Amino acid sequence: MAAMTHRERVLAALDHNEPDRLPIDVGSSRVTGMVLKAYDNLRAHLGFGEPGVVIDRMQQIVQMDERVLEYLDVDVRAFAHAAPDKGGDVELDEIRYRDEWGVIRRKPPGCHYYELADSPLKGEISASDIANFAWPDPTDAGRFRGLRAQAERLRKTDYAVMFNARFFPVHLTQYLRGFEDWYSDLGQDHERFRCLMDAAMDVLVELNARALREVGDLVDIVSFGDDVGMQDRAVCALPVYRKLIRPIHERVVATIREHTRAKIFYHTCGSVYAYINDLIDIGIDALNPVQVSAKNMEPARLKREFGDRITFWGAMDSQRIMPTGTPDEVRAEVRRLFEVLGTGGGYVLSNVHNIQPDVPTENVLALFEAGRDCRYEAAVCR
Repeated sequence: MAAMTHRERVLAALDHNEPDRLPIDVGSSRVTGMVLKAYDNLRAHLGFGEPGVVIDRMQQIVQMDERVLEYLDVDVRAFAHAAPDKGGDVELDEIRYRDEWGVIRRKPPGCHYYELADSPLKGEISASDIANFAWPDPTDAGRFRGLRAQAERLRKTDYAVMFNARFFPVHLTQYLRGFEDWYSDLGQDHERFRCLMDAAMDVLVELNARALREVGDLVDIVSFGDDVGMQDRAVCALPVYRKLIRPIHERVVATIREHTRAKIFYHTCGSVYAYINDLIDIGIDALNPVQVSAKNMEPARLKREFGDRITFWGAMDSQRIMPTGTPDEVRAEVRRLFEVLGTGGGYVLSNVHNIQPDVPTENVLALFEAGRDCRYEAAVCR
């Protein structure tokens, strides 16, 4: 089989065709990236690469140096909205900040990340409180400055181009309400749940529709996501998902489809087996991160039941193999995933969520070395 371009390789997999080799990804999104410390470890090992620029403050995810991405032979490049000119993060003290949604985050001593500290719409709130909330301005010019130029630059490369849309309705409303109140609404106050979700979506739809009008013709993949799964179950029963959350996901997909023919990548951690048919029905093309350590998320089962209708993007176990396994165990798992999920296409290799500081650099390199060696013509990984 003739060698493919990086873009051709990814699109073949997304179309459920076998490319020349297994497509691989790191750094294309804020859920397939590297945490600052892990990236610093990789740069130190390689001996090159500029310091990472933090692009997701909460998770401490970095923009990786192009030379590092080229060395790993990553198949995807990505871009996203810029920060607004007005109403961005406000520093509260050395360890706390308030984001543009009014959510306060805190970085505890010794922690790699910023944790939720306070929610602006917690407690007993009314529809009036939601309507009168100081919602961010989705039309702020800073968000879109240079967006088309970024897309045009990436389009001139041979990489698959991903736009990271700012659609995160479940997480956003959880942060605004606080997790306890959010789950209480999900279980007992559906009117308030819908009211807050709809208000948040009005902002997110305007924000993302404006961006997609500028770049929708230049991108191959649009990513969005939030978590609707936990370790051993989905976030709610399927009938509740269909009543309260699926309509929101349908609105997201409809907004994307209105402005681009790009494939749609959806991220949700956890055990989401119960929702996969619904995700396919609403138009999701790729599911990430495929948390194989969660209940009912075994690769063979997922491939058998859904593999001809959705692409799996991720699946490299981040709870056991990557942090505690040996490089040989990492390579063996890549070969297994290639054989199970990669047959017939429909698979992009990536870590389950962002690569964390406790992952040995040798395992990071083994992951991508093994992925590059998975060739479809020979149907084996060397």
